[in-house]
Amino acid sequence: MNPMTNVKNVLKLSEHELGSSSKTSWHDQYKDSAWIFVGGLPYDWTEGDVICVFSQYGEIVNINMVRDKTTGKPKGFAFLCYEDQRSTILAVDNLNSIKILGRTLRVDHCEQYKVPNAHMSKIDEVTAAIRMEGCAPVAPKIEIVKKENVKQRKVNKNKSKHKNSKKNNKKIKGSGTTSSE
Repeated sequence: MNPMTNVKNVLKLSEHELGSSSKTSWHDQYKDSAWIFVGGLPYDWTEGDVICVFSQYGEIVNINMVRDKTTGKPKGFAFLCYEDQRSTILAVDNLNSIKILGRTLRVDHCEQYKVPNAHMSKIDEVTAAIRMEGCAPVAPKIEIVKKENVKQRKVNKNKSKHKNSKKNNKKIKGSGTTSSE
């Protein structure tokens, strides 16, 4: 079926659901899967770009951006797994048929998606690096200072201020001149 026809069908399902008094949703059949399909992605997007857009509806725990085996370039579609299945409903309802960079996104549920179990020797360098390092930015390392060290620094700082003030007072008293001279 034509991808745009799929987009329209999903929109019709959502509109029909809003108009009916039924307590069940067409999303219920996907209640056992937290995976979604995303098609129509710009070809120059990375996993990080996709995560930036889709993470507004929940925590993404896995992404499989399908790439060309020879060039390593994205093919324009991906599979995302959310931490919570409810996030898939939000993503499908809100991001299906939106336009990003002149391309219409197709977002739909995946009922039985299996993560590819490719051997590291058969995949390209970019995909191997992403699987090993992840696609999230690396947080800067923060040095954790113990409270004892901070207290000791304050004590030492106060002692040095006290010593300096005594020295300054001695200099002022010792260098003083009398007005009677």
